[in-house]
Amino acid sequence: MHHDQKLVKAGSVLVVVDVQDKLLHAIHEWREVLTNTIKMVKFAHALNIPVFVTEQYPRGLGQTNQALLELISDKVILEKTVFSCFGSEEFAGKLDQVGAKTLVITGIETHICVNQTTLDALARGLNVHIIADAVGSRAAFNKEIGLKKMRQAGAVISSVEMALYEWLERSDTKEFKTVLPLVK
Repeated sequence: MHHDQKLVKAGSVLVVVDVQDKLLHAIHEWREVLTNTIKMVKFAHALNIPVFVTEQYPRGLGQTNQALLELISDKVILEKTVFSCFGSEEFAGKLDQVGAKTLVITGIETHICVNQTTLDALARGLNVHIIADAVGSRAAFNKEIGLKKMRQAGAVISSVEMALYEWLERSDTKEFKTVLPLVK
C-alpha cells in the first residue's frame, strides 16, 4: 500500500494522545514531549488543521495538561478506555467528518496508545506521521521500540520541524510569517 511520505496539509489531522498529568510526569523527558506537543497544536491552529485530543480513563488519570487545555478552544476532547483512539467511536466519527487522510500523532505512551492508534489508522488506509520528539514513554527503550514497530508497520517517523515545514511547503506565504515566531 502506498503511503504519502511527505506530509501534506490537506487532509491532515493532529492527534494529541492522552497528555494527562498523572501519566505525563512519569514519562521519560516529559517536558520536551509536552513543549513539542504544545508547539504542534499552535502550528495546527495557525494552519487551520483540525486537532483532536484524547484522554485515557480521565476519572483515574485526570485531565489533559493545563497548558494544552488552554489552547484547545473548542474542547475537542474525546474520552476513551481502549488504548487505541479508534476505541472511541466518536474519534473515528470525527475523523470522517473532517475528511482525514493523514494522522499526525503526538502524545503518550509511544508504545501503547500511540502505537495501537497508529496500527488501527494504517489498517483503515490512513497515512500516519509520528512526531518523534513529541511522543514519549516511561522508559526510553519502549519509546524506541514503539517507533521501530510503527515504522515497520508503515508509519512515517517525523519531527516537529519536519512536519511543520512540510505543512508550510514554502516561505513566501502569509502562513509562513504567522508560524515563524512559534518556531523560535
